[in-house]
Amino acid sequence: MSQVYAVTGASGHLGRLVVTELLARGVEPHQVVAIARTPGTLDDLAERGVQVREGDYDRPETLNTALAGVSRLLLVSGSEIGRRVPQHTAVIEAAKAAGVGRIAYTSVLKAGSTSNPVAPEHVESEKVLRASGVPHTILRNSWYLEVYTDQAAQYLATGRILGATGGAPVSGAPRADYAAAAASALLENVDGNQVYELGGPAFTLADLAAAITEATGTTVVYEDLAPEAYRSALTGAGLDEGTVRFLVGLDASIAAGELATDSDDLRRLLGREPAALGEAVKTLLG
Repeated sequence: MSQVYAVTGASGHLGRLVVTELLARGVEPHQVVAIARTPGTLDDLAERGVQVREGDYDRPETLNTALAGVSRLLLVSGSEIGRRVPQHTAVIEAAKAAGVGRIAYTSVLKAGSTSNPVAPEHVESEKVLRASGVPHTILRNSWYLEVYTDQAAQYLATGRILGATGGAPVSGAPRADYAAAAASALLENVDGNQVYELGGPAFTLADLAAAITEATGTTVVYEDLAPEAYRSALTGAGLDEGTVRFLVGLDASIAAGELATDSDDLRRLLGREPAALGEAVKTLLG
């Protein structure tokens, strides 16, 4: 009997990339289930023969049907900070009830030992996954390069990137590389539980500024500030206190080395070297 691979959040950037990666690797469309809160956004995948199903993290009653007959599931972590643990729990419980044989989950680099403010919900979700007893693969992703390139218009307008990273590196990679790694994890035949620490080539934000300058011809520099000065700059830009605290916490985590890794798990899952910073920035900025 053939495997059936499901991807939650399939209308999002990462989920859609994973679905298309599975198809590119020769998985038959009828073996792929694309799950989304709004299935109508996936009409193009349905036209290719992919099974498109409604599945809403906040409506557990939709998940049992969405996961029926699924062999392996990629649970793409939700984007609503503060709501993710119950959302992920609902998916994990539905997957167990449906008899899913393996769950892969997108977590964050060094979950459990990092001060990264996005980590606590991932740590709790990993605990739920382990407690479920379902064989699982945890994909601990470092930063998506798009976290920065999506802000390129602002960088180009001001000529600078502000931060408080202390010049510490980030092992970032474009979203497409993490998606390809997730597809590999879904397809690989392994026993037991797996944890992958995933990150691309390390770069500093000064390196990023140089890459953006090279890609666009517009000079952008990185200004490394003390944490309190960074806080003041963010507050002066009109950001609310919660957002300011979050962003300062992120850079403190980077400064502590928590978004850098020397693991080669990403390269091994890709079967190639992850995208280099300069080429990736050029591609993403088009």
